[in-house]
Amino acid sequence: MLVQLLPLHGIGGRGDLPVPLWLAIYSAGAAVAVSFFALAAFWSRPRFEGTVGRPLGVLTRIVDAPATRVVLKVVGLALLGLLLGAAWLGDPSLNPAPTWLYVWIWVGIIPLSLLCGPIWRLANPLRTIAGVVRRTSYRPLPRGIAYWPAVAGLAGFLWLELVYPEGSDPRVVAIFATTYAVLNVAAGIVYGPAWFGTGDSFEVYAEVLARLSPLGRDGRGRLELRNPLAGLATMPQQPGIVGLLCLLLGSTAFDGISRWSVWTRLTGDLPHIPVYTLGLIAAVAVVTAVFLLAARTTGSARIRAGAVGAAGLPGAFVHSLVPIAIGYAVAHYFSFALFQGQAGWLLATDPFGRGWDLLGTNGTPIDYAFLGTGLIAGVQIGAIVLGHVLGVVSAHDRATGLFRRRQLRRAQYPMLAAMVAFTAGGIALVTAS
Repeated sequence: MLVQLLPLHGIGGRGDLPVPLWLAIYSAGAAVAVSFFALAAFWSRPRFEGTVGRPLGVLTRIVDAPATRVVLKVVGLALLGLLLGAAWLGDPSLNPAPTWLYVWIWVGIIPLSLLCGPIWRLANPLRTIAGVVRRTSYRPLPRGIAYWPAVAGLAGFLWLELVYPEGSDPRVVAIFATTYAVLNVAAGIVYGPAWFGTGDSFEVYAEVLARLSPLGRDGRGRLELRNPLAGLATMPQQPGIVGLLCLLLGSTAFDGISRWSVWTRLTGDLPHIPVYTLGLIAAVAVVTAVFLLAARTTGSARIRAGAVGAAGLPGAFVHSLVPIAIGYAVAHYFSFALFQGQAGWLLATDPFGRGWDLLGTNGTPIDYAFLGTGLIAGVQIGAIVLGHVLGVVSAHDRATGLFRRRQLRRAQYPMLAAMVAFTAGGIALVTAS
C-alpha cells in the first residue's frame, strides 16, 4: 500500500504564494491595524459580555437524552480501543494509529469543536472509564493548580509531535496514548469529573476551541445558538490558561521555523533532540514574552476597579489568542490534514496487520492532486488574517470594559503591536522556505 505518515508540517514555500511575500505581510498587518482603528472609532462599550443566545430546547433534549449520551460514550470507548489496538498490535510499517492521533484527533478537534461546541467531554472515553469507579467523595483539586496539568500534558504531546524523531512510530504512539490514558483515568478516579475540565489536555484544548463555536451552554446548562465571540468572552481567567494558549502559538511557530532551510542547515550536524527541544522552548518563550509584555504594558493605563480577575491583565486578554491559535493551526495543518488524513482511512482497511481489506482500499494511494498550491497558500494567509482580526475584535471588546473611553485607544497600542507582529510572523513562517 502506497501510504506513509508524512512529517507533521504543512505545505509552504514562497513559490506557493499568489502574491509576493512582502505584499502579503504588509497587507495582513495593515488589515489588522485598520480593524483596530475602526473599532476604536465606533466601538466604545462591551458588546459580548453577558450576551444571551437563543435557547435550543429541542436540540438540548436530544443531546442530553440518556440514549445519546450512551451512544457518544460507546463511540468514544470504541475509538480509544481501536487506536490502542492498532498502535500495539498492528503492522508498524502500515499502521493507521499515528495518523489517527496526529491528524484525526489532534487536528480534527478543531472543526469538531468549532461546529459542535463542547461535545468532546460527552464522548471523552477517559471520563467514561474513570466514571465506572463510583466514590462517595473525591479529593479536592490542589489550590491554584487550575490548568497547569493540562499545560504539562500538552507540552509532552507537542514535544512528541515536533521534536522526537520517532514520534510517528506506532509503538511510540501506543506508549504515549496508554500512559496518557492511565494517568488521566487515575487522576479522574482520585479527583472526580472536575479533573478532566482542567487536567485532561485534550478535553481542555477542545473546550477552549469550543468557546468560539456558535453552539454553547447557557447558565442553566441548555444548548444555545450564540455569537461565537460572545462565547469566547466567557473563557475562565484561571492560572495556566495563558500558558496553554502561548504554548499552542509557540509550538506552531516552531513547527514553521523547523521547516526553514536555514534551520535545517544550521542544525543538520547537531544532536536532534536537544536542539529541537531548545528550539521549541525558545519559540514558546518568545511568544509568551511578547504577549505578557503587551498585556502588562496595556496595564499602564488606569483600569476600572474590579474589572480584572485572578489571572490579571494577561488572563483578561488571553481569550483573544484563541482565534489566532486556530488561524495558525489551520494555516499549518490544512494541507497536511487533507492529504495525510486520507491515510487514516486507507490504512483502516487492515488496522491490525492481518492482511484484511475491510474497506476495499488496499493498494490505493493518497491523492495529492486535488488541492492546488495557490489554494493552499490562500487558505494559509486567510486563516491567519481572519484569526488576528477576530483576536483584535475580542481584545477591543474586553478593553472597553476595562478602560475609560478617553484612555481606550492609547491603552491598546501595545496589544495592537503584538497582534501585528504575530500576523506578520505567522505569514512568514507558513510561506518561507
